[in-house]
Amino acid sequence: MGETGVRQAIEPSEPQQRPEPPPYRTQAPPHCPQVQACGWPCCPSLVQSYEAGDKKCISDVRRTFCLFVTFDLLFITLLWIIELNVNGGIQEQLNKEVLHYDYHASFFDIFILAVFRFAALILAYAVCKLRHWWAVAITTAATSAFLIAKVILSKLLSQGAFGYLLPIISFILAWIETWFLDFKVLPQEAEDENRFLSVTDTSERAPLMHPGPLSDGQFYSPPESVADSDEDIEEKHDHEKPVI
Repeated sequence: MGETGVRQAIEPSEPQQRPEPPPYRTQAPPHCPQVQACGWPCCPSLVQSYEAGDKKCISDVRRTFCLFVTFDLLFITLLWIIELNVNGGIQEQLNKEVLHYDYHASFFDIFILAVFRFAALILAYAVCKLRHWWAVAITTAATSAFLIAKVILSKLLSQGAFGYLLPIISFILAWIETWFLDFKVLPQEAEDENRFLSVTDTSERAPLMHPGPLSDGQFYSPPESVADSDEDIEEKHDHEKPVI
């Protein structure tokens, strides 16, 4: 062998590097096409949905409560008109119950009580958007006290079925309004507000952990493979030594 062959046999061969795998990047899950900086794929959509609900003039459950208050007024008005027709005609009975009002025999005050509930509750919970139960508590307490006193002191029970029907229905509707507001409207709105605040707080804190969104051109590859060990190099040298 020549000098070049001996030198190649003595000098260690350079370790062979393994081919690098193709670069890859993180992909968004199939249910959400974009991965945002907050780390939650659908976090922005959740925030936008809650912001849209928060920007409404009135919540759905509060609107239902206002509709029920309107139903209270219309139902009591309908019953009072029926009572006027039954007892001799609307014009004659209006003259008797309104112009010549008698606390002991007139149903006009029950109608005025329904108007009072409607005006107070709509003003408090639809116009002013109050988030407390004190307004409905006042209307219910006033309605209950007035109706109990009227039934005890007046002669409504001697005027037929409407003497029972109007006070009882007015009493029941007033307490349903209290129950609906205290157990449905206020808890539901508080729960929606807490959920919105938690999602908003999470979306604001998450960018501190993830400095920026991933773009299409942002790739990264795994670290290069470690070179062969000394034992592998010696084994390669033994195989490459020429036979003399």
